[in-house]
Amino acid sequence: MKAPALPATTAPHTQEGLSTAEVLALRAKFGANAMPDEAETLLGRIIGKFWAPVPWMLEAAIILQMVLGDYIEAAVIAALLIFNAILGLAQEGRAQATLDALKSRLALNASARRDGAWVLVPAADLVPGDVIKLSLGGVVAADVKLTGGQVLLDQSMLTGESVPIEAGAGVQTYAGALVRRGEAVAEVTATGVRTKFGCTAELVRTAHAVSSQQVAVLRVVRNLAMFNGLVTLFLISYAIWLNLVISEIVLLVLAAILASIPVALPATFTLAAAIGAQALAKRNVLPTRLSAVDEAASIDVLCADKTGTLTRNELNVTTVTPMAGYDAPHVLGLAALASSEGGQDPVDGAIRAAALASVIADAPRLTQFVPFDPATKMSAALVVAADGSASRVVKGAYAVVRALAAPDPTAGAAADALLAKGFRVLAVAAGPTGAMKLVGLIALSDPPRTDSAPLIAELKTLGITTVMVTGDAPATAAIVARLVGLDGLVCPQNAIPDQVQPDRFSVFAGVLPEDKYRLVKSFQRGGHIVGMCGDGANDAPALRQAQMGIAVSSATDVAKSAAGMVLTDAGLEGIVAAVKEGRITFQRIQTYTLNTIIRKLATVLFLAVGLIVTDHAILTPLLMVIFLVAGDFLSMSLSTDHVHPSPMPNVWRIGALTKAGIIVGIGLLGFCTATLLVGTMWLHLPLGALRSFAFLALVFGSQSLIYAIRGRGRFWHAAPSLWVLGSSGAAVVIVAVMARTGFAMTGLPLMLVLGVLGAAVVFALVVDWVKIPVFRWLEIV
Repeated sequence: MKAPALPATTAPHTQEGLSTAEVLALRAKFGANAMPDEAETLLGRIIGKFWAPVPWMLEAAIILQMVLGDYIEAAVIAALLIFNAILGLAQEGRAQATLDALKSRLALNASARRDGAWVLVPAADLVPGDVIKLSLGGVVAADVKLTGGQVLLDQSMLTGESVPIEAGAGVQTYAGALVRRGEAVAEVTATGVRTKFGCTAELVRTAHAVSSQQVAVLRVVRNLAMFNGLVTLFLISYAIWLNLVISEIVLLVLAAILASIPVALPATFTLAAAIGAQALAKRNVLPTRLSAVDEAASIDVLCADKTGTLTRNELNVTTVTPMAGYDAPHVLGLAALASSEGGQDPVDGAIRAAALASVIADAPRLTQFVPFDPATKMSAALVVAADGSASRVVKGAYAVVRALAAPDPTAGAAADALLAKGFRVLAVAAGPTGAMKLVGLIALSDPPRTDSAPLIAELKTLGITTVMVTGDAPATAAIVARLVGLDGLVCPQNAIPDQVQPDRFSVFAGVLPEDKYRLVKSFQRGGHIVGMCGDGANDAPALRQAQMGIAVSSATDVAKSAAGMVLTDAGLEGIVAAVKEGRITFQRIQTYTLNTIIRKLATVLFLAVGLIVTDHAILTPLLMVIFLVAGDFLSMSLSTDHVHPSPMPNVWRIGALTKAGIIVGIGLLGFCTATLLVGTMWLHLPLGALRSFAFLALVFGSQSLIYAIRGRGRFWHAAPSLWVLGSSGAAVVIVAVMARTGFAMTGLPLMLVLGVLGAAVVFALVVDWVKIPVFRWLEIV
């Protein structure tokens, strides 16, 4: 049921707060200050894993195997189906984990004014109109508007602003903000899912990126089903025209259907991604969704949060501008005396840290410290110099401190220049009260990480465009962007177009969580595969929506739960590692997919050729099952192959793969047909031996083909993995022994078996020579 809308403004209440009756009425209207749990039941999730196009494909194969009475093969395919389902169920829990993390960020209790008295109530009991107290160290429990008092609020987790804000009466703040200093009274304006934080949780729940891998699997299955369905209809029609008995027609059809279903394709996609995830884990990158591994191969846009991702999310003294008669160490030393020690104020912490790096010998002695006063916008200290003279030191906003000191002709221009660069500027003055002098200016900023600029430069060489997406002010974002190598335009604040391309702007500033989410969706609508890198709860919806969401090591639990990958070590080099490993995984999956298309097309057509040449089914269902094991399952070892990552982003081009599959498949069909004709017209083999002979051609030709197509260059450019060599060798040896001993087929002389194997090797060399211009023409990289 849709929740009632909040009024545009809330009627002001007296400091007596709401009455119990008013609270009950408002809670009945607006509900609890909590996010509803709408998680799908476990049973529904399990059913969903078995009721979709790809599971249907495997389930059809299981039914066919059981019809054939081959229960072992049916059990193997069922195990693959269950394996895929378990992995999917495990990964789907991430969205619910994100919501749970978001809920845990809300304050558990709040101090509210009820019936004229302050009482401690559960945060879930707050309603719009409640009067609550905000205290040091607390978490704001709902969206509120301050009515009195002064607090320093850290809203970085929601807005991306790196510097806490001073908030007084009339200021609006949001659920989840942290109170760093002070105390205030505020009126609740929104609760539950209507808060900014609640909207973030709802965006995470609804965010969903279409998996290019899933689309690729479905398109392969669709293309094969359409083509092989037509060939199967031809087989049935031709068999009826030949007056074959019904039992033989049924076996022919079963063999054709078995040849058409890429049984191991979904499992191979999962296995390849799991192997890639294992490799990334060794490089301090933890994939939380397997689909993110192969999606990393295709991203061509990376949306990077600024605060905490490209920057360190900690204020540092960037520039010290001393006035005449002073130097930078003395400016910092005096400012440190007027800064709190051991508090939560990040500004004071940054100044004291900078002062420790340049200790002055004649530093005055602190006698009294006056903490920062939001009303005067400065802090102060009483100090005694080495000669025993007493003086006063003040530190605060430039406009305030300037009014207390003697005029300095150079200070104004220096302060304006620093402010124009997006820095937070403080002024320091010292001297006897009434005769203070301006000592200097201190500019603070959140500096870029040392590896941010190299990361962006390397991503550019990999064909990936990086854009900065931040809730911070445009001026601040622009200066950081230039420092990390983003030299493009800054998108005007609150003016993100519905349709935007990543090369139009380099910086999107002043954005809220829903803006980041919409920006990612906008890039996706433009045909881009998007990566998102962030650290805060404000990044969570975009992290979930992006095909590859990356949370940095310092990210909140919310961001880590929403992301598809988590960097477990400090630094950003894991992003490049993820892209390269993703491209390796893509190459492996693409090779297996191409191999599947070739074999499925060639096998079904070979059944048709065999029927025309011999007037009988050239392959029995039993031989087709053996071929299924040798071709589909053993070639899953391609998911471990040694391959080179492509230099540019990969894109699933199923049309091009299908064309390449047809061209190479015609070659495999030609090889098998030639072998069949040799067995028929030259060797004059009987039907049973001819079936064995044709089966050897199909198995040996398919296995040799793996070595020809596994790379985009010549086959010797990269050595195959031990698993590829082992599984391929096992398939050849097992089938050769079966043909020689007559197990499950008519036995053949050893020379015939070796002859077919030698011919298959020659066939692979020819394909390796032909594939280069074909792949180049079809742009398969």
